[in-house]
Amino acid sequence: DDALQRIGRVHSAAQAKAALREAADNFDTFNIDLMYALPGQTLAALQSDLAQALDFAPPHLSVYHLTIEPNTFFAKHPPTLPEEDLAWDMLDAITEATQQVGMRRYEVSAYAKNGHGCVHNLNYWGFGDYLGIGAGAHSKLSFAHRVVRQVRVRNPELYMQRAEAGNAIAQENEVTRKALPFEFMLNALRLREGFNLQDFVDRTGLPQNAIAKALQAAQDKGLIERKLNHIQPTERGFDLLSDLQELFL
Repeated sequence: DDALQRIGRVHSAAQAKAALREAADNFDTFNIDLMYALPGQTLAALQSDLAQALDFAPPHLSVYHLTIEPNTFFAKHPPTLPEEDLAWDMLDAITEATQQVGMRRYEVSAYAKNGHGCVHNLNYWGFGDYLGIGAGAHSKLSFAHRVVRQVRVRNPELYMQRAEAGNAIAQENEVTRKALPFEFMLNALRLREGFNLQDFVDRTGLPQNAIAKALQAAQDKGLIERKLNHIQPTERGFDLLSDLQELFL
């Protein structure tokens, strides 16, 4: 059984490499997802994974720190994960290696070469609207005085039945005005370039003074820098993003 599992892993790795080579040879842009801080992973192992990914010269690289979600197998049987300091070393190694090949960390979990930032990501993190069509699809829609999030029915067969009947929405929740500042910041502060205050006004319908106190607190803590009406996370703010976002709760 162990031998079969090893053969399966080798076969899967070969298929993945073949798919990436085909993407690199035929598309102007493509993305590779890379996870780090995995159970038992060392810095050398991460660097090996990263080197293999960068060998394909991806224009876009998404990088995710493994997190243990509630009600999962890992939550019930937690693996031994790398220490926090080692995980930071891994992120530093990723940032340094990507810089050397002309990629920039434009979003907290994404690196890209010039002109290859993900259009969907930029809209999503900018708190823009999007319409999800299909089983399980999510939407965010803004109206004159409210912002709505929707989820379509997940089961494909039931989705088709409901769609033909004109109602495939399983959930629809209105984002309260009280929650809008945090919802906006949860997204916009992920972008390295930050945002303009007018974007906050246009996309939430709230005045700038709704976040004035929190912005001042973030600036006092050295988590953001402000240039006229432009807000941008500092290096410290980018590293301590959760602490920065929490100020707007």
